[in-house]
Parts: sequence; C-alpha cells; structure tokens
Amino acid sequence: MANQQIFLLALLWVVFWGAIGSLFTPRIYSRKDLDISRATLGGALVGAALGPIGLIPLWIYTPRFTNRIYAAASIIVLGILILAFARAYPDNLCVSDGGFVASQVTNGIVIGLIYSLMALGLTLIYSILGIVSFAHGEFYMVGGMVVYFMSASTLFGRAGAWVWLLGAAVVTFVIGAIFEILFLRPMGEGKIERPKEYAILVTFGLSFFLQYLVQGLAGANPVKAPRFFDFPVIELPNAEDPYLIKTTAGNLRLFDAVSIPNTRFVSAMISVLLLFALLFFLYRTWTGRGLRAVSEDRQAASVAGINPYRMNTLAFALGGMLAGLSGATLVQVFTWLPQVGIPAAARSFVIIVLGGMGSLPGAFVGGIIVGLVEALGAGCVPDPARAAAYIPAYGMIILTLTLLLKPTGLFGREL
Repeated sequence: MANQQIFLLALLWVVFWGAIGSLFTPRIYSRKDLDISRATLGGALVGAALGPIGLIPLWIYTPRFTNRIYAAASIIVLGILILAFARAYPDNLCVSDGGFVASQVTNGIVIGLIYSLMALGLTLIYSILGIVSFAHGEFYMVGGMVVYFMSASTLFGRAGAWVWLLGAAVVTFVIGAIFEILFLRPMGEGKIERPKEYAILVTFGLSFFLQYLVQGLAGANPVKAPRFFDFPVIELPNAEDPYLIKTTAGNLRLFDAVSIPNTRFVSAMISVLLLFALLFFLYRTWTGRGLRAVSEDRQAASVAGINPYRMNTLAFALGGMLAGLSGATLVQVFTWLPQVGIPAAARSFVIIVLGGMGSLPGAFVGGIIVGLVEALGAGCVPDPARAAAYIPAYGMIILTLTLLLKPTGLFGREL
C-alpha cells in the first residue's frame, strides 16, 4: 500500500507542476515579448520533470525552447513514472517480464500502422477539402463488411485476399466519389451559405445512412473474415534454446518472447504497402502532385490548370478508400458489426489532432503513438479484468493533453 502511495504521489507531482508550468510560462514569456508558441508545452514538460527546480531558472532566463529540451524533459517524466510504477507494482508483468513488454510494444506498433492508414484518409480529406468527415468510421465498417461477404460468397470465396481487398477498395472509392459529387461539390461551388456546418451535417447523414443500411441488409450479428494467409512453418534455432524465429500457420514468435498473431502481422504489412503506395502516388505522379498543390494553395493550383473540383472528388474518394482498406485488413482480426466504425472514427480524430490537422507524417506518427499507448496501457493495468475497458480512455487522455499543451499537434502548422 505504501508503494502504491509513492506512485500516486509521483503522478500528482507530474500533474501539479506540469499544470503550473503550462499556466505561468506563457505569461512570463509574453511579458518579455518572447515567442510563446512553444511555451505552454515547454513549461509543462519542464515543470512535470523538475518541478520548481526547473521552473525557477526557466522563468528567470527564459531560454528558447528546442526539441532537445522537449526530449530531455519527456525522458525525465517517463523515468519518474516508470520507476514509481515499478516500485508500486513489482509483480506486474510490465515490470517483471521483459518479454511481455517487448511483445506489447511490438503489437502496439503493428496495430498503430493500421491506425495510421485510416487516419491518413481523414487527413487527406481535411487537407484538400478543409472539412472533417464524420462518416469516416462507416467507410471503415463498409470495407470490412465487403471483405467478409466476398470471402463467404461462392463466387469470390476462393478468389483470395487480394481480390477481396480490391473489392473493398472499389466499393468505398465509388461511394466516396458519388457522395462528394452529389453533396459536397455544391459546397465548393459556393452554393451553400454555411459550408462548414453543412459539411458536418451531411457527413453525419452519410454516417447514419451507411450504418443502418448495412444493418438492414446484413443484420446486427457479429461476423469475422477468415485468415488471409497462412505463415509457412519455420524454425530457426538460436545458439541456445529457445528459437530465434518460430512460426506456425497462425503465429510468429521471435526470441521466444515476442509473439505476433498472423492476422495482425498480415494486416500491418498490407497497411505498410498501402502507405508506401499512397506516398508514391502523392509525390511521384502528376495527379498526386496536383492534390498536394490544391492542399497548399487552391487558387494558384487552379491558375496552373488543375481542376480543384476533381481534386476534391478524388481526395474524398481516396480518403474513404483508405478507411475502407483499413477495415478490410482488420475484419480478419476483430469481429465486425455495423457499429464498429464509431470507436474507429473517434480514434482517427485523436490521431489527426495529435499528429496535426492536415499533416500526413503526423497521421503516421500519431497512429504509432496511439497504438503503443493502448497496447502498453492495456497490458500494464494492475487489474487485467478491466484492462480492455480502459482502452477508449487512453485516446481521450491523449486528445485532452494535446489540446491543452499543443493544439496544433506534433506536426501541425501554426495558424
């Protein structure tokens, strides 16, 4: 009990002095006519790490905040919390079993790559159209449902995973393109008086329409697609027992410590391929360069001969397709329901706020961070029976901290 109180005291130290630093540091920098854009986050990190020992010199000398200061303070904060947690819960698997930690980190990165793919679609839509699609989770759900029904059908059941994924991509791309042309293009043409409010309402309408259409057609029973591919059976022995690499049809094991299920590993690898394909499209093709030009300066792109309306349609369709492919890869991992897109959409919003609205690198990094936090948070919770119930809370904590300390996100541009 005493050790647990030490952890609570360490947590209170970090929260209290972090709040003091974030509150007073911008005011002190403002009085000295210094840049305050990074003062809130810098003051919070320095305060959480060193308390008054760090804040008093900071307020006296008011140095310019750099990434080195951020990194050093972050490491100290993490060190304080990790040491206090280890002291409070010495029997926890995250403290006593290094292999368990390595496995959780690996699974966090794996699931984070899939999160990144979905968030990239939402970021692409925002960077081109300037709106947040509230139907993004339903594209995710539709992609998974398409793969499930294709895999269960007599016509496409033996076609293989690549054909199923192609079907999900085509269906979600077409839905996105048709919706943008019918409902969002009038907004871009100036026919809507309040375009921002209109975009929120109309994408909400699409969300409800897709969700209840699928529920009416497919029912509300949970479904799951079969495993896309089987691993070959491999055993590479280490100099000592255990094995260096050992695979079965459904599992990959490294160093006899890190265990990765086949379905998650395959989903992550497909996501990586799609991420590279998206980057190639955006940076190595004329159409992709046109999309980037419209995102940077719509009027200049129009003068250069790029049709911004076509780019809007392409961006929304691509964004929906990326969400659909994210769901298509995960339908073999999780059971699928018409409502499965709701938590997925909430997670995507957290990721793009964390990474920075409109930032593609931010969406990628944000997805990895959220995946790691969820995996480690669920694995290290002292009460394993409640670990899964806490997963949605981690995203809300990340969102709250980001909005309080750095509203523009990790890679967002200052307004």
